[in-house]
Amino acid sequence: MMKQLAALGALTLALTLAATPLHATDVGKEQRWAEQVEANLFEGEMVWLEADGHRFLGVLTEADEPRGYVVLAHGTGVHPDWGQVINPLRGGLFEHGYTTLSIQMPVLANEVSHEEYQPVFAEAPPRLGAAAAMFDGDGPVFLVGHSLGAAMSTHYLANAGKVPYAGFVGVGMGGNSAFAEADNATSLSGIDLPVLDLYGEDDFESVLDSAEARAAAQSENGDYRQLVIPGANHFFDGHDEPLIEAVADWLDARTES
Repeated sequence: MMKQLAALGALTLALTLAATPLHATDVGKEQRWAEQVEANLFEGEMVWLEADGHRFLGVLTEADEPRGYVVLAHGTGVHPDWGQVINPLRGGLFEHGYTTLSIQMPVLANEVSHEEYQPVFAEAPPRLGAAAAMFDGDGPVFLVGHSLGAAMSTHYLANAGKVPYAGFVGVGMGGNSAFAEADNATSLSGIDLPVLDLYGEDDFESVLDSAEARAAAQSENGDYRQLVIPGANHFFDGHDEPLIEAVADWLDARTES
């Protein structure tokens, strides 16, 4: 794995995010986010991955003798060290003994609505697969997605056939989307991995209103759990610790030897 990191890390930022018409993601925005992450990164290291000919950013935080590996997929339009949900989980799970890799998901311009993200859903599976491949053979790899990143993750897990992940945590999974790919309940019906469905008591209406449908979609999965964090909103503002503890406890229960 370290040999791969060395080779990928040697690439310059300009080469890493060269524009290409083959992808719907906003490559310029990905580059601007990468520059911002590079300027403000205090924990972990920037690494570069490749999927379908597109190089994208990851933030790797390596634990000594890790209990397991966690890939993090952020929400709409942000970056892999976003201060809400993603950065707290990235650092918090590392402190619990997990190596974390937070990756840049496909993004669109700031003014683009959630419903307009349908074209980039096809670009998420190769990224999620490439992220897991970095830890191939090292130990169990788990996927944690927040908001739109959760929807991209469930769509990938439901349609990729055999996947390299040992379990999935969906944080703030919504429903009733304008397009089927983003409907978590639909995708969850095709997932038989261990699943933690985690959301806030004061989450978005689409998350709260679809909770029953998500649970019904996983009714035959004996390792599905739905957990509500009291007082938390969609971004877990002021509730980082309960968020981290809930995810870490769930992971610990699946990595204990």
